[in-house]
Amino acid sequence: MSGQWRPGHRIPYEHEWMETYGCSRMTVNKALRSLVQSGLLESRKRAGTFVAAPRFHRAALEIPDIRAEVEGQGLAYRLDLLRCERRKATADDKTLLRIADGELLAIECRHFAEDLPYALEQRLINLAAVPEAAEADFSTEPPGSWLLAHVPWTEAEHRITAITADKATAGSLQSPENAACLALERWTWRGEERITYARMLYPGDRYALTAHFHAGLSISASPGKPIASSRPRQKPLPEPRAMP
Repeated sequence: MSGQWRPGHRIPYEHEWMETYGCSRMTVNKALRSLVQSGLLESRKRAGTFVAAPRFHRAALEIPDIRAEVEGQGLAYRLDLLRCERRKATADDKTLLRIADGELLAIECRHFAEDLPYALEQRLINLAAVPEAAEADFSTEPPGSWLLAHVPWTEAEHRITAITADKATAGSLQSPENAACLALERWTWRGEERITYARMLYPGDRYALTAHFHAGLSISASPGKPIASSRPRQKPLPEPRAMP
């Protein structure tokens, strides 16, 4: 759970775990099967067991790779980094990341599909949880894509709201002022440690979400069609906050 092994890393064989911890093959096998079933590891026939790529259990929405999402629609992707600031956490930052103190990265960037803004991203990354993020070049690689490739995670939570674009947001998204926008907030954890908070703003006339689900099964969702909503949570989430 420390994140030392990245997705795709082959973990030691069973006999190596037995030698390291002095336990039986049955104990090792049971522990590894449990991690495979939870989605943290994946077993490949004749190849071994590997750290799984981060995968949401689709209780609400997937965690998207926006670059892959745009390119998957046959469109040219472009990233415009507006701000990447290393700073001490403010009071609002501490609330969003649930940290007592520390440093973080505050990032703001735009994602383009061809020549049109696809999304405006505002993100906080907890450097205590992901110190290597301080050395990443987010002018060439989207923050979300980098995190998915480098940081294992165990839990995520989304909130989707409708907002109207203020003057600054409208300018960034090349939309009329007061135009409808879709705001998607996401909190991501690794165990008890909160890794990142992101707020994605999408122009309402150029973006939609769809959810597909069956009775008794979890929900999956992807961009491109109108939203199908699920039952609201019992415990309300914090109110949305713009980045300072």
